[in-house]
Amino acid sequence: MNTFFGRQLLYDLFQAYYDARKNKRSTINVLAFEIDYESKLFELYEEIKSEKYEISPSICFISFKPTKREIFAAGFRDRIVHHLIYNYINPYFERLFINDTYSCRVGRGTSCGIKRTDRFIRSCSDNYKKDCYILKLDIKGYFMSMDKHILYKKVEETLDRFRETTDFDVDFILRLIRKIIFHDHTKNCRTKGKREDWQGLPKSKSLFYAGENKGLPIGNLTSQLFGNIYLNDFDHFIKNKLFCRYYCRYVDDLVIVYQNKKSTRFLIPILRDYLKRNFLLEIHPNKIYLQHFSKGVAFLGTIIKPYRTYIRNQIKGNFYKKIQYWNKFLSEKRRKLSKDEFGKFLASVNSYLGMMKHYNTYKLRKKMLVKCLLPRFYPYIYTVGNYDKICSKT
Repeated sequence: MNTFFGRQLLYDLFQAYYDARKNKRSTINVLAFEIDYESKLFELYEEIKSEKYEISPSICFISFKPTKREIFAAGFRDRIVHHLIYNYINPYFERLFINDTYSCRVGRGTSCGIKRTDRFIRSCSDNYKKDCYILKLDIKGYFMSMDKHILYKKVEETLDRFRETTDFDVDFILRLIRKIIFHDHTKNCRTKGKREDWQGLPKSKSLFYAGENKGLPIGNLTSQLFGNIYLNDFDHFIKNKLFCRYYCRYVDDLVIVYQNKKSTRFLIPILRDYLKRNFLLEIHPNKIYLQHFSKGVAFLGTIIKPYRTYIRNQIKGNFYKKIQYWNKFLSEKRRKLSKDEFGKFLASVNSYLGMMKHYNTYKLRKKMLVKCLLPRFYPYIYTVGNYDKICSKT
């Protein structure tokens, strides 16, 4: 224990700092923290060690892409603590997660989940020769409906199981986790944007309307991990009790592929009752999809159909708007982009190209870069592969 509160905790806190700032060193909050960051980390270390650490107010705003949702962004100091907790407990939960949970996991992102779902459909239909049906469900207001007591109990029970093999003080980390789980992020938060941004947002998607001891903020690393932990028992119930071999989940999106339509339909009330009874969650009544595989299924921004996978129109539209944004940005500048601006341009466009290159989008990528992007960009960039990526010439 003395060793943990000595060098180990301090070393792990520095590692959490490096993880938190990765790919975000140009942001204002990170730049401000980097000024004399060592003394700030020592100060944070003393607060955590003495259990005097307090969570700072979050910034609340509405994100409109890919869908409208309420975000609570933690301060950079708090994000370091989130990474610290994640680095400690995630390896133990990774041993318990099923292979087909795709969120906040190394090597198991959206692209992996889409390819796996496509493979499930191929296998269940014997490469599209036999009938099979796709059941897609959505949990209503998942993050806002999570019960904090149920969540903390699951975390506590799991860490107790591994208590003898952990290299950190379990009770100390549990107290830190409890502080984060039961913290009310709506108190003293700073709102960013206009009041009109919240208009049309369902109450089930807002933390301001979550009940007592309910809801986690979208946007925090710990919330993503807790989202996997909360429904882990549900995943095992589907796989091991209901024997649904072709099942995968991405946060609150569930997909089950089954050969018999009648049997697949019978799963819905079973899953609805299990979620309500054990997790106090509800299946969204307007987002139940059950169709033959030939009809395809919308999953994680794509349309999966036999022999091909398409990007949804919403993603295409967002990519086009991003191209137009940079065209307008360059036109209004009437000068070359600065190094920082050009880096943001490359990252912005490549984020779409990196996702789209995995699917049938060659013509779309070519059109966006050749016909939609202003020719003024061409002297400074070149394309890699079949319009898979753009790079700087300088």
